[in-house]
Amino acid sequence: MFNEPSLIAMLNLREMLAESRAAIERRCATAPRIGIVLGTGLQRIADRCTIECTIPYAEIPHMPRSTAPTHRGQLHIGSWSGVPVAIMQGRVHYYEGYTMQQVTYGVRLMAALGIHTLVLTNAAGALNPLFRRGDIMLIADHINLMGDSPLIGPNDDTLGDRFPDMSDAYTASLRELAREVALDERILLREGVLVAVHGPNLETRAEYRFLRTIGADAVGMSTVPEVIAAVHSRLRVLAFSILTDECFPDALQPVSAEEIIAAADRAAPKLERLLAALLPRVDRQANPTL
Repeated sequence: MFNEPSLIAMLNLREMLAESRAAIERRCATAPRIGIVLGTGLQRIADRCTIECTIPYAEIPHMPRSTAPTHRGQLHIGSWSGVPVAIMQGRVHYYEGYTMQQVTYGVRLMAALGIHTLVLTNAAGALNPLFRRGDIMLIADHINLMGDSPLIGPNDDTLGDRFPDMSDAYTASLRELAREVALDERILLREGVLVAVHGPNLETRAEYRFLRTIGADAVGMSTVPEVIAAVHSRLRVLAFSILTDECFPDALQPVSAEEIIAAADRAAPKLERLLAALLPRVDRQANPTL
């Protein structure tokens, strides 16, 4: 399951990232400006990218390998809507047995490749009773209940500050752009707070009730560690959840992983359309002279 797990502790992270970056740059000439992470059931969104090169994670030094269903474990470099992008077709999760440093290694690597903005996607359960399966939720904030952080341990000041401020973790100006584009495209876009739990089990009725009580609109098993690493890496962040099941404790129905994946797959075309229109505006906001 693990790809050189001891190296996280044994080698300097900067050195590891330099080795990974060199391996990618030997195969790809494009310098990506936006990084995208595709979540469960959303892997085919990568088909919208004009691909220059595809590199399996197993061929990138120090890159952990995806084991979760539908996560293909490939890095694509190319362009989407004219914007140079790096697309992680699949992530690794804390519940797979990886450390937080491994969970966030792909984000660190895209930062090392030079991206200015990170776009994250995931499948999550709806807690807000006004939300429904198949909705897209723009993540406005998060609650970390995973019991860990990718920043625990020694800090490399060249990679980020020891105590990064998280008050604008989900960049406000990017969320405003997302709302504008969704309106233009006539896509219903919810907005809310994501709570992250470690999984892999789904939650009990009492846990869902608790999570809603503390202010969460959706619950998932990823994304939050990546956002923390991205903010530490001084990246702008935009994130979306596809709501794949309804976690309402008083009307709870059992759900399988297959049903969650199918729900994400059905909603993926809406997210594809949103991102296709949004990415050029995100890039221009970061580079007004383009």
